[in-house]
Amino acid sequence: MTVAGLLRFVLAAVLLGAAAAKLRAGGSARAALSSYGISRPWARNALWAGTIAAETAIAVALVFDLTGAAAAGAILFGAFTVALLVAIARGRGGSPCGCFGARSRIGWPAVARSGLLTASFAALPFLPHMEPSTDAWLAIGLVAALAAIAGLGIAVFALARELGELRLAIAPQAALSLEHEGPELGSRLELIERFERRAPLALAVFTSPGCALCMALEPSLRLAASDPEVELELFDEEADADVWAALAVPGSPYAVVLAPDGEVLAKGTFNSLFQLESLLVAATQPVSA
Repeated sequence: MTVAGLLRFVLAAVLLGAAAAKLRAGGSARAALSSYGISRPWARNALWAGTIAAETAIAVALVFDLTGAAAAGAILFGAFTVALLVAIARGRGGSPCGCFGARSRIGWPAVARSGLLTASFAALPFLPHMEPSTDAWLAIGLVAALAAIAGLGIAVFALARELGELRLAIAPQAALSLEHEGPELGSRLELIERFERRAPLALAVFTSPGCALCMALEPSLRLAASDPEVELELFDEEADADVWAALAVPGSPYAVVLAPDGEVLAKGTFNSLFQLESLLVAATQPVSA
């Protein structure tokens, strides 16, 4: 296969991928056309369908090496490039562009991508129709492999960013505090005698031997213990079985926050530093009447 033939198939694959992405996005891709000032639904539907048809037709023409296929591709992507530039000039950067599905955005990366494709289509007729040497094919393969690795890295980075945004969008849950579990809120416990009472809050944390979550939370417990406003004591399910039974601790990890006089201010099961801190925050909030 010649260099020109290889590029033809690559460009055809890009066109078919773009058409498939638009088709799969459906309504999202059609709605994205409003970013270019196309407000009427019928016009967006017609342009969406026409673009898919044009990309598919040019891709087929490239595969069969039909005359004018490269020129048609250059004109199509040249129009895309101009449309992106006009949209950016109108302050619509960051809006959906519908180029490669619903996630594509108007911006300079999209302009660069569209411009590169335009140049590739324009250069296609001028490429030599000769078989590359073995060394040339090896060089082409190396460049393609490096490009694939770079693309994979970008995809992984984008996925990590999406996961981060998803975690930020999901509000963390507070500790699970059930009225019938553990000591009663407002009651006073003799457990306070196990503390030195050198801080405004006494934090009793109940753990179990072999509890994987308890071991995973050790850094969080050390962080809580470093707070000068908190005095932390651990109560093991085996070593302090009497305390567990007296307070009806449901399981581990479990925490009870006490005032210096032994009053139960907050209690609950936790599995993260945020949930442990939520108990400390609840203990400092005034009780509503």
